[in-house]
Amino acid sequence: MGVAFAEKLAESEAARTGLIQDLEDTAFFIDSVDKDIISDVTTNIIRGPLISYTQQMAELFGIPLERGVVSGPVWNPVSLEWENGFTELPTPDGNKLLLVPKVIVRRSMHMSRSEYYRNHLVPVLQEEEADSASRGLANTVRGRVWVTKKEIAKKYGSTKPDVTRETLKRPSIYEHYREVKREVTPRPLSHRELSVTGDSPMPDFEALLRVVLDTPTGPADATRYHNAVEALLSALFYPSLSMPEKEDAIHDGRKRIDISYTNVAKDGFFRYLANHKIPSRYVVVECKNYGSDVQNPELDQISSRFSPLRGKFGILTCRSFENKELFLRRCRDTALDRRGYVIALDDEDLTALVAEAVKSLNPAPIDPDDPNPEPTRPVSDYPLLHQRLKELHG
Repeated sequence: MGVAFAEKLAESEAARTGLIQDLEDTAFFIDSVDKDIISDVTTNIIRGPLISYTQQMAELFGIPLERGVVSGPVWNPVSLEWENGFTELPTPDGNKLLLVPKVIVRRSMHMSRSEYYRNHLVPVLQEEEADSASRGLANTVRGRVWVTKKEIAKKYGSTKPDVTRETLKRPSIYEHYREVKREVTPRPLSHRELSVTGDSPMPDFEALLRVVLDTPTGPADATRYHNAVEALLSALFYPSLSMPEKEDAIHDGRKRIDISYTNVAKDGFFRYLANHKIPSRYVVVECKNYGSDVQNPELDQISSRFSPLRGKFGILTCRSFENKELFLRRCRDTALDRRGYVIALDDEDLTALVAEAVKSLNPAPIDPDDPNPEPTRPVSDYPLLHQRLKELHG
């Protein structure tokens, strides 16, 4: 597949003229190239990062790895060469397995040839024919010169070679379409879309919450609580937060973060942080399974994990507070001292977050007689987190 693809790319007039700039462009202009081939080529290009991600997830979820597995060609961006070697990968049923972050999974390509043809190329061809009525396609309806899309398709065709031929004559049309699409970031698939695509159940937020709530307090069950919180938050905060890492080492291993997430939010609360200049490239979570109150040392611990590069926003989960208002004031003091933003969440708060998410995913029917129906908020808004952040600002 790789050699054949390279040969087609080298022979393509669209590539020679500079019309093809991105990998996705090839699906528009090269015969027999479709989303499956684009997916295969992309996987080959990012094989190195996918191997690292697979190993990271294997460690997180206890997936066994086999040593001495042939990596396959891995692109070295420094030497600009393909390299082969041996690595560690899961091998269920004897076949090596690469895991892909679900936040980058797509059911279709961002750029659509049919969309480009219908909404960009055809209208220009219609205008050209209308301006040159002598060509015979134009009709006059109520004084307006009009050319139907059916007539355009009949004259110019609509196959990939047809689209390529007419676009090469008018490259500015495709260049404009590409710029329009670049301004719109493709959205990750939702839990529901992933469920349908993969024929798998949706995450059960309430069941994940029950595991957290049923975990006994105390150091003996600290790891169990840590794992339960990670499972709940990873499901609850998807797709805003991705790439969970447990026991993430910093400062040459001298400190560890219980859970670290990469903030990839496109909207909602976690995007709000970035929009309001709160450093949050990574979101850190510290989990405290204490049977007693968390105190200043725990607050100082999480704030010591902050930095301008990692971010200055974190979540401290615990079981309960004897004086919740006092601890929230301590979090506010930390924020006002510019030592970072810490939102504390106990069992009661996690229960409220789950209730908000379930309500957003399963909104009540709208009463047609209600003049002011309550709008359904997206899960990613997390109203409780917004309220706690507002309190930190005073």
